Amino acid sequence: MGDGALQIDGLSKRYGDVVALRDMTFDVRAGELFGFVGSNGAGKTTTMRIVLGVLAADAGDVRYDGAPLTIDTRRRIGYMPEERGLYPKMRVGEQLEYLAQLHGMDAHTARIATRVWAERLDIAHRLDDDVQTLSLGNQQRAQLAAALVHDPVVLVLDEPFSGLDPIAVDVMSDVLRERAAAGVPTVFSSHQLDLVERLCDRVGIVAAGSIVAAGTVDELRAGGESILVVDAPGAPAGWADTLPGVLSTSRDATGRTEITLARGADDQPILRAALTTGPVREFAHRRPALSQLFREVVTQQAPAEPPQQQRRRRRAKPIQDTSRPGRHGTSGRNARA
Repeated sequence: MGDGALQIDGLSKRYGDVVALRDMTFDVRAGELFGFVGSNGAGKTTTMRIVLGVLAADAGDVRYDGAPLTIDTRRRIGYMPEERGLYPKMRVGEQLEYLAQLHGMDAHTARIATRVWAERLDIAHRLDDDVQTLSLGNQQRAQLAAALVHDPVVLVLDEPFSGLDPIAVDVMSDVLRERAAAGVPTVFSSHQLDLVERLCDRVGIVAAGSIVAAGTVDELRAGGESILVVDAPGAPAGWADTLPGVLSTSRDATGRTEITLARGADDQPILRAALTTGPVREFAHRRPALSQLFREVVTQQAPAEPPQQQRRRRRAKPIQDTSRPGRHGTSGRNARA
């Protein structure tokens, strides 16, 4: 018996001299929200397309519930592409029903599911409108409805929060939490690291095609540099620069000194030095935010990539999907799941 997890094991993908993925390995547990973060071109979308079967890996495996993915399994995955994959001149409701049926639902069940998700995502009043007439935010809601309408057992979402206003972000966050609570493993990429930090159970940081750090936000913070905040009003500029264990110092807008400590450094000499300048109003450790951890990890741990490959990676264009419904029984990116 499987464990209901999505497992990505040792994926590698190369385009000529460009290495898109190198031993990409992580898992998304049942009922877990997994944040998949990295710079543009790091390999996030390539990984997702391999999970969906849109691309084939050169090496490695993808498994769900302990078994390799099959066509039938992939039909039960909900996928949301970064670039919108709905047909602009097709009505929202008609399209959602069509996609649900491609994933195995009968017409009646597909119609009910379309109404349920349209109401949940507050686009029920736009079901008879063409996609192209919707605002960008409502198009994103419709795209999420397309990923959810067939009751998927796995969710793979590429930048699902892009272009959403704060209210829509809250709605989508609630929906993802509900799906996770129902046991659905959910992986999503996002450049909004504050949202990832708030929403995800675990985070994987990817650079140059590999996972370079993974864990809960607290676990990642524990491995990062410690920031010591000292409010010593009488301390002169640079008072802590040469103290043992101090990597760097700066002043925030309120005049407090922020000190980056080496791992394992003793903070007591710093406290004693601060007290020699007068009263100390605050002396506290602050773990770095996910955005700071991201910069630190990517800079220090990313696999080296030759300059020529970096240039080719930047020039690489995304794969364009030109399929249309009807002839081959597909409907672009969403139907390929």
